[in-house]
Amino acid sequence: MILIGLGGMLGAAGRYMVGNYFKRENPDATTGTWLVNIAGSYILGVLAAAHVSGNLSEWIWYFMGIGFCGAFTTFSTFSVEVMKMLQSEHWRKAVHYITSSVLLGLVAATAGFFLLK
Repeated sequence: MILIGLGGMLGAAGRYMVGNYFKRENPDATTGTWLVNIAGSYILGVLAAAHVSGNLSEWIWYFMGIGFCGAFTTFSTFSVEVMKMLQSEHWRKAVHYITSSVLLGLVAATAGFFLLK
């Protein structure tokens, strides 16, 4: 639990810093959330492949996979950002954001997973 908490603390801080970097110029920017979700999917794919093949220590999986990646990526922020777009009737932007987030997240996780194969 301590490893998950420590990894989560670093992941959440990393997500906050990336998000703030992009929100300085545009408070409504979703770029930070989009980037951390894609990058986190890739990192988790790499870690998951190493974990299932037995090439990753359990403590690294808890710290990085569950803790860091779990807190670095954010479905809740993504959902709120989509909700705001829909409330503002930015339909096309919302569809693009949803589609690119989900598809590229899957591609990134798959690429990360099969990178080690």
